Amino acid sequence: MPVTPADIAATTHAYLQRHPGERARLQPLLDLSASATDPTDPTDQTTPPAQVTCSGVVVDRDLRVLHVRRRATGLLRCPGGHGGPTDGSLLATAVRGVAEETGIPPGALCLTPHLLDAPVDIGTDLDVDDLDPNPAGGEGAHRHYDFRFVLHLVDDEPPPVRLRPDEVTGAEWRPLAEVPSPALRAKLLRAGLTGVPEPVNASALVHDGRGRYLLHLRDNHPHIWAPGEWSLLGGGREPQDATIEATLRRELAEEAPGLHLGAVEPLTVEWTSDRHGLAVPIQIFATRWDGHPDQVGLREGVLVHWVGPEDLHRLVLRDSTRRLVQEHAAVPTTAVSTAAVPPVARPPLARPPAARPRPAAPVSDPVTRVVGVHLVLTDHGRVLLGRRHNTRYADRLWHTPASHLVPGESVTAAMVREAEEELGITIAEGDLELLHALHHLDVDGRSRVQLFFGVPRYEGALRNAEPDKCSALEWWPLDDLPADTVPYTAHTLHRIALGQRVSVLGWPA
Repeated sequence: MPVTPADIAATTHAYLQRHPGERARLQPLLDLSASATDPTDPTDQTTPPAQVTCSGVVVDRDLRVLHVRRRATGLLRCPGGHGGPTDGSLLATAVRGVAEETGIPPGALCLTPHLLDAPVDIGTDLDVDDLDPNPAGGEGAHRHYDFRFVLHLVDDEPPPVRLRPDEVTGAEWRPLAEVPSPALRAKLLRAGLTGVPEPVNASALVHDGRGRYLLHLRDNHPHIWAPGEWSLLGGGREPQDATIEATLRRELAEEAPGLHLGAVEPLTVEWTSDRHGLAVPIQIFATRWDGHPDQVGLREGVLVHWVGPEDLHRLVLRDSTRRLVQEHAAVPTTAVSTAAVPPVARPPLARPPAARPRPAAPVSDPVTRVVGVHLVLTDHGRVLLGRRHNTRYADRLWHTPASHLVPGESVTAAMVREAEEELGITIAEGDLELLHALHHLDVDGRSRVQLFFGVPRYEGALRNAEPDKCSALEWWPLDDLPADTVPYTAHTLHRIALGQRVSVLGWPA
């Protein structure tokens, strides 16, 4: 259904709570919304006395904002447009307008944790325009209000822009300081934008340490995400949440007040889509809890229940959830205290944790295009692990030194290269010993072959040669790996300790 005057008023009131000094400027819009008799009045461009449009402020990694030049006026504006009969929200109008005018699909964009689905600005170049009548377009004299929503690009490189030639004549990316609208420019410069995706949802992979996982059966309401499906407990970030862990703890306190979380550990970041088609990064935390589902005191959804991996095929749930549980279950569990602890303030992701998964390839597809190489250095029962940082994959998790192949490179040459780049040591290809081969079906639906090599000798002193990508380099007992080890790495090191040379992970039984 279309956006209603009540929707516009609610969004405007929320905006004014953050910008109370703009009330006088926006009061006419509130008055018009309160007096409207037709629910679709304010968003109809042919209806006086007010016109409402919505724009997408698309920000790339270099903190540049996408602008298009309007054919009718020659002015440079953020892409967007008027409301449609099926938009349902002002944000949806902005997202659709970006797609129509630039060809950038919703799935290439995501919200920011700083603003979420709230507009960064309401106005236009002149904040609020008084527009003259346009009889040819069926428009009377009216005032123009533009709701502007910030959207980050999901991927590092901007997607190709395909303009709508009947509406716009060109496009350009402008730094924040060169955004034409003074009001928008000032707010963007104060917004603390990073230009990179950060989790705006949080979910808990709750396990009992004995192979069971607490899953949540959601209500079967068509307007909610994943209706009637089993999923993890969690929810979306809200403005008062200082960290994404605070989001998780608040959501679970609201949904399941009897589920008292102890320590939680960041596990991975999953991607899904919201009802607007926008990409949504979800921070997954792992935590251990030993209670009975009846203790949870569930306030949302139908029920929660302990489920083992062997029963997942009986449930309606997303493939990503199924694979997440299967991967975690395949790794020996390190006990995590269930004693209550205060939320831990964690810095936001400096880079997206991984390239956003594309639609999953069919599991039956036998083609594996990605090969990874890993160096397993051991010393008296300990293994060398690095804590990933700023890498776009598994940041803040422990991992063996690893790399993908570059074109024209053999697996042994890649291992030699990575040892020098990451650890500052020299190894000989002929000294490498293949310890384990893992065929891994990842949660994004892509299959990968991961090769783990050992080496009896090397030259040089071990050091953290890439501190921009690795925040710590430490030796860990093979039988007591940190809980926040990359899951497939922990799986493989356990198999190596058992003397196994090959394994699979994530594939259907």
